[in-house]
Amino acid sequence: MIRIDIQPRWRFHQRDGSSLDPQGLELLQAVHDTGKLTEAAARVGYSYRHAWNLLGKWQAFFGSPLIELERGKGARLAPLGEKLLWADQRIRARLSPQLDNLASELELELNRVLQASNPGLRIHASHGFAVAALREWLERDPSWQWEVQFRSGSEAMIALQRHDCEVAGLHVPAGPLGTLSMNRIQPWLRPDQRVITFVVRTQGLMLAPGNPHGVRGLADLARGELRFVNREPGSGTRLLLQDLLQQGGLDSATIKGFHNEEFTHAAVAAFVASGMADVGFGVEAAARQFGLDFIPMAREHYCLLCREDSLELPAMAALLRVLQNPEFQARIGQLPGYALSRPGEVLPLTQALEQWGRESPL
Repeated sequence: MIRIDIQPRWRFHQRDGSSLDPQGLELLQAVHDTGKLTEAAARVGYSYRHAWNLLGKWQAFFGSPLIELERGKGARLAPLGEKLLWADQRIRARLSPQLDNLASELELELNRVLQASNPGLRIHASHGFAVAALREWLERDPSWQWEVQFRSGSEAMIALQRHDCEVAGLHVPAGPLGTLSMNRIQPWLRPDQRVITFVVRTQGLMLAPGNPHGVRGLADLARGELRFVNREPGSGTRLLLQDLLQQGGLDSATIKGFHNEEFTHAAVAAFVASGMADVGFGVEAAARQFGLDFIPMAREHYCLLCREDSLELPAMAALLRVLQNPEFQARIGQLPGYALSRPGEVLPLTQALEQWGRESPL
C-alpha cells in the first residue's frame, strides 16, 4: 500500500540570481530548543563543523547572523533566525490541511489502481490535533485505505447528508451553547444519525507569553487596541467564538482584526507567537505548542457522526477498535486541553446532546 507525504518547500532568491534552499531550518529549531550549537548539530545529525559552515553560508547570503553565541551562555537565535523559524512554522501550519487532503486523494487513486488495500471509510472533519492523531493511527494498518479529508464542520455535515462521506466530525459545546450550535446545523441532522464519542477539548484565548496586555476575558477584545486573529468563516471555532460574544453581549465589530483569518488552530497560534497579533482564539494544544499563555473560555465535545447503516460496515468496526485502543487513548491524553470522552461509544444523537447540555461550559 502506498502512502504519500507532501511537505512545503521554499527558497530564497537575490536580485543577482543567487538562491538558497532553507535546509538549515531544522538546525535553527534545534538551537531554539537546546540553547547549544553542539547539541543542536547532534540532534539533526550534523557535525559541529558542518553546522557552523551552514550557518556561515546563510549569514553570507542574508548579510546578517542567524544565531548569537555567548561564552558560557550557549547559543540563541538572532532576530533573523527567529523570524525565519516563525515563517517556516506559519507556512506549515497554514498549508498542512490542504497538503494532507491532496495526499489522501492521491493515495486513494493510486491504491485503487494497485488494489493494495480494502476500502476504508470516507471521513470529513475539521483539522485538529485529535483528528490528526486519529488519521495517523488509522494509517498504521496497511490493510485499509482511509480517505480522511479536512473540512469545516458545516462542510462535513453537508457531505454526510449527501452521502459523500460515511463519517463527519462534529463539535458541540458543553452546556447551553450546545443548543445554539445544534440549531445552526439542524437542516442537516437526521433521525438515523448516530454519535461516536471521541474527546472533549478546551477552547480559549491565546496570548503572548506573560500576557503583557493583561487580558482577562473576551470583553478585553473590545478595548480597540488589541490586534486579534480569527479562524475562517464557517469553522466551528469561529462559530463558537461568535456564540460566546453574543452570550456576553459583545459586538464583533469592536474587535480589531476580527476578519483577520487563519485556517488552523496552529496557524492562529503561530500568528500570535510571531507578534503579528496580540490575541487569538483556538484550542489549548496549539497555544502550548507555540509557548503561548492560554485563558480557557469553553469546553466542547468533538465527536464523529455517522448514519446508522454505516455501523455495519467492516471498516467502521476497525475505526471503533482504534478509538477504543488504550495506546491510542494514551496518545490523545497527552494533548494539552484534551480529555477522553469514552471514545468509541455509539449513542443516538438526541441522547448525546441531552447529556452534554447538562454539563458545565468549563
